[in-house]
Order: sequence, then C-alpha cells, then structure tokens
Amino acid sequence: MRVKILGSAAGGGFPQWNCLCVNCRAVRAGTFHGEARTQTQVAIAQDGERWFLLGASPDLRAQIEATPELHPRAQSRGEVTRQSPIAGAVLANADLDHVLGLLLLRELQPLGIHSTASIRRILRQDNTMFGMLERVADQASWKDFTPGESFPLLTPAGEDSDLRVRAVSLGIHFPAYVSITRQAQLNSQESSLGLLIDSRSGKRLAYMPAVPAIDDALIKEFESADLLFFDGTFWSDDELIRTQGSGNTARQMGHVPVSSAEGSLKKLAGLRRPRKIYLHINNTNPMLNESGPEYRQVREAGWEIAEDGWQFDL
Repeated sequence: MRVKILGSAAGGGFPQWNCLCVNCRAVRAGTFHGEARTQTQVAIAQDGERWFLLGASPDLRAQIEATPELHPRAQSRGEVTRQSPIAGAVLANADLDHVLGLLLLRELQPLGIHSTASIRRILRQDNTMFGMLERVADQASWKDFTPGESFPLLTPAGEDSDLRVRAVSLGIHFPAYVSITRQAQLNSQESSLGLLIDSRSGKRLAYMPAVPAIDDALIKEFESADLLFFDGTFWSDDELIRTQGSGNTARQMGHVPVSSAEGSLKKLAGLRRPRKIYLHINNTNPMLNESGPEYRQVREAGWEIAEDGWQFDL
C-alpha cells in the first residue's frame, strides 16, 4: 500500500488566512523554522493506480496538482479527454474541512464515496450543494459502512482495490452546522471515526486525525498498526484560549492535546510497533517550530511531525 500525505495541517491550514499568532506571523515574514502546510489530506493506493482519499480537504485541488500520481492519465487518440486515478473517498466525519473537497470533484467523474449512514444523510439530504455530485447517473456511488465492521474499498465500477477498512468510533458529536433535530435522528457513534486500513501485504495504517480521548482499547488498536497518523491538533488543552483570549479547550473541540500527563505524548509512550506521526496540526501549535523545545520533545519521544508530500510504502 502506498500512502501519501497531501496535507498535514488542521482546518484553515498553516498559515491560517486570518491569524496573527506567533507561528503565522513568522511564516509570512520568512523567519519561521519549519514548513507551511495545507489542510489534512491523505491518499492511499494498493496498486499505485487506483487512489482513495481519506476525507476530502478544501485544499484538494492544489494538493492534486502538486501530486503527479493523481494527475489525469494520458489517453489514446479517440478516447475521452477527462480521466482521474482517484477512484473514491472514505469519510471519517462530516466536518467542513473533511468533506468540502468533494465539491471540487464534481466534474462528472465517477467516484465511490464510503461513509456511515449518518454522514451520508447529513451531506445528501440536508445539503443541496452536494447534489452537484449526482447530476448524471453513476456520477457518485455512496456505500454505507458500520463502525467495527471491515469493508473493502471498491471502485465506482465495483472492482476490489485489495484494501480493506475498519472504522473505529471515537466521538459522539456532529458538526455545529447539523441541526439539533437532525442530530436526534442520527447515530452518534457514527459521527467521528478513526480508520484502520489493511493492505494486501498484511500491513496496516491507522488514520486518527481527531481523537477526543485515549483508552486501553484504542491503544490496543494502535499496537496492531505499522504506521500511525495521530491527532496532533493542539499542544495544550487551553492553547486557543491563551492565544485568542477566549474559545474552547482542545478536549471540548474533540482533540486530546499532545502535552500534559493525560496528553498523547505520555499516554502513547509505550507504543512499540507503529511508526508514529502527528498530523492535523493547528497553526497555533508550538511543535511546528523546529527550533523550539516542543518540537525537540516530540522528536526525542520517537514521534515525527507530518509534512505535506511525505510518502510511505507498506
């Protein structure tokens, strides 16, 4: 399985368009010791030919253009001039920074979309814009999955990609734009998910961009993985409050912080099997600064901090 990180920042990217935090100011001034990042997006393929997106970032168009493997393939004379190696997407939640990129894929290209029934209902029934994915027959084929049950990633034509996914329920809150009435009709266990993806070779990727809490069952899942992409959104629980003077804590927003006794750096210190990489990193997070103590602490603990363009073969 080939795994490509197309984007590694949290919603808004880095620098964020309206932010004057220390990190964003330094990036714009050209004095930052680290890399700018687009919003989190991962693409996977078993054969290097048929690619599946984990989520669909608002930065997806630029991310595709920066990734030659995702460009349209040359067609012989007389064939259609539009084509994409992107076969589908797997949705872990209905957050805007996880699904808006689907609308960028609206040019009548067949697309298989795997989601829970709750996420499908939010997007297809409550948001008329997503009707742009269904203007012609077979433009988008939606396939429901249930947390805890393994399912194959299929192309729009029904071909098996040799990749299998099992979703793990992580949270119980739907995005704020989903009405209270609609939320009452949905299964809260389908609201926010982590994904475990198995390759033909038996290797496993754990994709966990939004984790509200860590328990023993989740740690056991991580021990079965060869590569772990984990929620690195905030360094501290009160990060936004200290930066902005108000707002919610990291945990209230559904993200366990990296630091502190109950943070991921300590809670996952005993992990031995997987290669451990933080992604979905907020622009305010001090570990983005490669000359700072937070960055050194993370690296000394055996973790890496994802950058756009990284690639892995499992």
